[in-house]
Amino acid sequence: MSVTKKDVNYVADLARLQLSEEETKSLVSDMNQILDYMTTLEELDTSDVEPLEHVIDLEYRLRDDKAKEPLSHEDALKNAPDADTDYFRVPRVIE
Repeated sequence: MSVTKKDVNYVADLARLQLSEEETKSLVSDMNQILDYMTTLEELDTSDVEPLEHVIDLEYRLRDDKAKEPLSHEDALKNAPDADTDYFRVPRVIE
């Protein structure tokens, strides 16, 4: 399978892109090189390779999911730049 100029123009039209003739030729060449590389990869024997979630073997160090006491109303408002007795005050953005 190879990519043609018609294919590139079709996808460009779907994406509402206007490509010059030079850009179209370049994309045809690039996409065909990618497909050739994929064909090369298909020839590799991967029967002994285990599927991976990630290329690097990572260990996730997550904290325990434990419920904690929530902030009090006063503590939540303590560091606010501008607060009423009950609410945060923010600049008006809609007039």
